[in-house]
Amino acid sequence: MNLKHILIIDDDVPIGDMLNETLTKEGYQVSRAYSGTEAMLILKDINPDLILLDLMLPGLTGEEVLPALTGIPVIVISAKADIDNKVELLLGGAVDYVTKPFHMKELLARISVHLRTFESHEEAKILSFEKIRLYPDTHQVTVSDKEIKLTRTEYAILKLLLQNQNQVIPKSLILDKIAQDTPDCTESSLKMHISNLRKKIRSALSEEEDYIENVWGIGFCLKKQ
Repeated sequence: MNLKHILIIDDDVPIGDMLNETLTKEGYQVSRAYSGTEAMLILKDINPDLILLDLMLPGLTGEEVLPALTGIPVIVISAKADIDNKVELLLGGAVDYVTKPFHMKELLARISVHLRTFESHEEAKILSFEKIRLYPDTHQVTVSDKEIKLTRTEYAILKLLLQNQNQVIPKSLILDKIAQDTPDCTESSLKMHISNLRKKIRSALSEEEDYIENVWGIGFCLKKQ
C-alpha cells in the first residue's frame, strides 16, 4: 500500500511532535523541516503529497516558501488570525488556512479532504454518486441523465461532497470553500445553498430521494438511498 506522504514545516517542536505522532498513527508517512531553508533543501529529494506550513519560520519564512510549493496542496498552520493575511495566502497558492490552536480531528478531516480533492483534480475524472454525474472539465452536472443548472457555490459544494464520499465534511471547511464565491458567507447562507442544491437534485428525480445528509453538529455528507 502506497502511504500518502506529508511534510511538516514548523519550528515549534511540541506541535511538530504531536502532528508527527498523530499523522503516523493515521497511516501517513511523515517528513519534517524546522525552517524554510531546510524545507527547500528537503524538497529537492522528496515529493510529498501534502505540506503543513507554518509562517513564522527561521531562515526563509512561510510566505517566502509558499510560492515555490507548486503542484502540492499546502495547508498553512499559523497563529496569525488576520483575515487579510489569510486571503493573501489562499490567493498565493495555499489550499487552506488553519489557525493555531486547532482541533486535531478537524485538521485530519481537512487533510483527507484536500488529498482526495487534489487527487481527483489531477485525474480530471467524472465524479459520480448514485444518479449524479459531475464533469469537472465542462462544469456540467446531470441527475438521472438530466442536466441541472447550479450556481458557482452550489457546484463547489456538490463537487466537494462528491470528491469525499463516505466522509463527513465539516461545516467550517465548506464555509471556507464557498467563501471564494460568496463574500457574505455565513452558516445560515450555507444552509440556504444546501437547501437549494437539494431541491435542484430532487427535481430531476422521479422518487423523493435526498442524497445530502446533515450530520448534526459536524457538517454534511452524501448518503446512499
